[in-house]
Amino acid sequence: MTSGIKTTDQLIEECQGLVKALAWKARTGLPHSVDIDDLIGYGQVGLSEAAKAYDPTRGVKFSTFAYYRVRGAIFDGLTMMSWFRRSPNREVKFEQMANEVLEEQSETASQSNTTSLGNDGRWLKDLSASLAVVYLASDRAEGQPDSQVVDSSMPTPQVEVGQDEVHDRLTALVDSLSGQEGALIRAAYYEGLSLTDAARRIGVSKSWASRLHAQTLKRLAHSLREAGIVD
Repeated sequence: MTSGIKTTDQLIEECQGLVKALAWKARTGLPHSVDIDDLIGYGQVGLSEAAKAYDPTRGVKFSTFAYYRVRGAIFDGLTMMSWFRRSPNREVKFEQMANEVLEEQSETASQSNTTSLGNDGRWLKDLSASLAVVYLASDRAEGQPDSQVVDSSMPTPQVEVGQDEVHDRLTALVDSLSGQEGALIRAAYYEGLSLTDAARRIGVSKSWASRLHAQTLKRLAHSLREAGIVD
């Protein structure tokens, strides 16, 4: 083994604290029936997958690389629980899909060795608009939220018009999507599937679905921005 290169087991061991911290944070405000050990278990799956995919030559710390993957695995697990299926929680769905957006952005940045995206005003504006679409689309889930679990550290989407008008416009835009774009968005948001399951539904890889999801959100955000609905 090359000196200084850590094994998969070492990477996993070093990030046990991260898994537990993210699991406890996700657990806040959820029904008492949600077992913290289950959330930690979901996070461990995400951590293991991150450790296998990690490339230290990109110059990104493993904890940074693993963060959204662990968090995403926890929220994917939450949406599979019986309580969520009985009463879909809009905040959990928002967290799940917003995490997918942020993970894709993080992956794009690491692949291009970009370290200054956070200083790019246009990038931040586009990200905020995409998250606004995620927020609005997540609100389409049937049922009322059981609790408030939105991470206060997440960027706050800006929505400027009445909810009914917003939903009508977004529904029309989503209905106009064709092919894989439309199938992916409808499966992930209107049917409540995780992005992994939605990818499997339309017959593509998770990585391709992540890119397609991000691209489609940008298109939807552009249309909503032109209509004056999001900043």
